[in-house]
Amino acid sequence: MWTESSSSLLRRRDWLRHVGGGLGGIALASLLTRDGWLRADEPAAPLLNPLAPRPPHFAPKARAVIYLFMHGGPSHVDTFDPKPALTAFDGQSPPEQFHDLKLQFTDVKKQKLMASHQTFTRCGQSGIEICHSLPRLQQCADELCVIRSMHHDVFNHTPAIWLLNSGSPLPGRASLGAWLSYGLGSTADNLPAFVVMHARPLKPGPGVWGSGFLPAVYQGTPIGSGPTPIPHLTPPAALREDHQRAILDYVQDLNRDHAAERHDSELDARIASYELAFRMQSAAPEAVDLGRETAATRDLYGDGFGEQCLIARRLVERGVRCVQIYHGGDSEDWDTHGNNESGQAKRLGEVDQGCAALLQDLRQRGLLDDTLVVWTGEFGRTPTTEGKNGRDHNPYGYSMWLAGGGVRGGYVHGATDELGFRAAENPVDVHDLNATLLHQFGLDHEKLTWRHEGRDFRLTDVFGNVVKDVLA
Repeated sequence: MWTESSSSLLRRRDWLRHVGGGLGGIALASLLTRDGWLRADEPAAPLLNPLAPRPPHFAPKARAVIYLFMHGGPSHVDTFDPKPALTAFDGQSPPEQFHDLKLQFTDVKKQKLMASHQTFTRCGQSGIEICHSLPRLQQCADELCVIRSMHHDVFNHTPAIWLLNSGSPLPGRASLGAWLSYGLGSTADNLPAFVVMHARPLKPGPGVWGSGFLPAVYQGTPIGSGPTPIPHLTPPAALREDHQRAILDYVQDLNRDHAAERHDSELDARIASYELAFRMQSAAPEAVDLGRETAATRDLYGDGFGEQCLIARRLVERGVRCVQIYHGGDSEDWDTHGNNESGQAKRLGEVDQGCAALLQDLRQRGLLDDTLVVWTGEFGRTPTTEGKNGRDHNPYGYSMWLAGGGVRGGYVHGATDELGFRAAENPVDVHDLNATLLHQFGLDHEKLTWRHEGRDFRLTDVFGNVVKDVLA
């Protein structure tokens, strides 16, 4: 080391002391970041591992979320929001007080109201009203926090699904799971922090669970069942584990040298993803191997969507932060523009057993207290008929539910008007919902930001308030 006041080299002993201290500082920063004592977004700490566990802003109530997304839009007036007035006015035009509603579909006064064919039962000690097509979920009523006053103003599927998932109706923003991975890192050494399951193609495509402008390491990882749950993860038979490990070590050494010279955060993410992929080759098949469950547990969950829910439970047990299951897609979804009665009943029958089993199993295993379960679609459906017997989209007032993770069980929040057109009491916007979900993980939605294109972005944009009434 040279200085302007000296013409001689730094003494060897001093040089070793300075270098040793620097290496010790790097090691200390890495250990503190890994163990959660130092937030990796603080300027003093280099982001050595983008998935290292990071402490929340305050004490969390939830450590994992299982997000059940009903693709296409469940009908709130046929599930969790009974409307006796619809029966009274069935087949008639809406009363005059509804004629000035500024809604996107055809003039309200020209529409005909359509009663629900579902019967509703007051369930559990809380007396929450749930439709007859959800008999198993009725038994879990006291675990549910039903929000009947959800609303937004995005009428079409693709932008509405983007809005629910990323806080924006436009593509290119980071999803909730990506924000959680960025904000808190991962506690699963051998599995992704954010996992996605779906059985059918989705209208917005895979970008809806992406990382947007966040580094790619935070995006969701699609996973299935069977011996190869993640595509392209299993190495060729000729590539034995020791050979693969040697090749990976060599490539990673080159990557680290390159990253050290250029301080490339994208390369940091790639290095971490290579290591994770290697470890997942054994961990992922085990995590989705339902043969390791008892016959009683498999029977509890059932097939199809229920199996996905069982995999979700296994994943959060193993430290996965966010599991998102999309139910429906393609032509087999909740979008009942025609034959609403049978279409909604079919979809409800497909998810009832899995939803109830998930809540019961999480509770029995002591996981529900810190695992947040979310059930929602991108919007609800109109109380009026479309065509002969369908219902159109309705983002202006609809229902969803939460359970576990520090929310109030056996509670109904908000209300739509007497016919179910729009949120009327204690309305909850999508940004309010996302602010509340982040809050349960100990994250302040106004502080969880990423600098992009000259400004700080966040999941809730410039909106959102925590809905404190739904918290336990």
